[in-house]
Amino acid sequence: MNAHDLRLTSLAHGGGCGCKLAPSVLQQLLAEQPAAGPFAQLLVGTETGDDAAVWQIDDTTCVIATTDFFMPMVDDPHDFGRIAATNAISDVYAMGGRPIMALAILGMPIDKMPPETIREILKGGASVCAQAGIPVAGGHSIDSPEPIYGLAVIGTCRPEQVRRNADAQPGDDLILTKALGVGVYASAIKKGVLPDGAYDEMIASTTLLNRIGADLARDPAVHAVTDVTGFGLLGHGMEMARGAGVTLTTSLQAVPLLAHAAALAQAGCVTGASHRNWASYGAAVSLPEDLPDWRRHLLTDPQTSGGLLVACAPQRTDALLRTIVEAGYPAASRIGHVEEGRPAIRVVG
Repeated sequence: MNAHDLRLTSLAHGGGCGCKLAPSVLQQLLAEQPAAGPFAQLLVGTETGDDAAVWQIDDTTCVIATTDFFMPMVDDPHDFGRIAATNAISDVYAMGGRPIMALAILGMPIDKMPPETIREILKGGASVCAQAGIPVAGGHSIDSPEPIYGLAVIGTCRPEQVRRNADAQPGDDLILTKALGVGVYASAIKKGVLPDGAYDEMIASTTLLNRIGADLARDPAVHAVTDVTGFGLLGHGMEMARGAGVTLTTSLQAVPLLAHAAALAQAGCVTGASHRNWASYGAAVSLPEDLPDWRRHLLTDPQTSGGLLVACAPQRTDALLRTIVEAGYPAASRIGHVEEGRPAIRVVG
């Protein structure tokens, strides 16, 4: 097959972070796994579903370790590699660290894909790692029935700069650094109805490194950070709520959206993962009466290489927002706040 005629998305049953197992399924699979402890140096493990593991080496240094990979959500192999790499590195930034190196994870249907296409995927990933200032220092590859690419990433930070998803405090404001709608756009790509200009908008968002997370971690007013990926805004918000034992209130009107996300969602460009996400955690979410399904789907839309959800002291919100926007995240918005209460999310109009 000619590399120019190949549609990567036709080789995969799902794409991007929409491939992730539903939160409820993941909970079932992990239910009987042995606890990671007792290891005093393991500051972050599996207990709160955080973005990466954190191991404290000494008084000044922690190692952050994560891995992320998925199937293509776009047909351009170079863009697929860029998106997958940006997404994988994001977990380190979300923990408050900076990446130092990556290992490639590659599974490809060798009989269906020309070598030059696979090389472009690897080049795309390497180009993002170069932007992050890290090498692709090795990796592992297999022959698989569907194309898979991602990275294992190692980073470092100081112990006081670790930012878990479980440390939000009542009274905190919530900031989201990128617009939602990536899953909706990916669905539109599959259906061949993505509007002109929307692809470039999606690529600009999904290849924007979340390096601002490492800068935010230096501010003690930033209490909790997580990146919004396959479980959608509500799913990753629920992880924050459960970890901290709090209620999150989100303003529907304040949530930033990609330019065509609302129209495409109304037209039925919704992923299966959006349905699975809602089925997993919808019982803990209260929505405005008569909220149209398409609006709910935007809140459960699986984000690939999405933004950071930040819980911070309210007196620092305006200054932090200015810092985030000036650092190159124009969609960053205050979307809600944290309250005392049972672990839940309340969405208001």
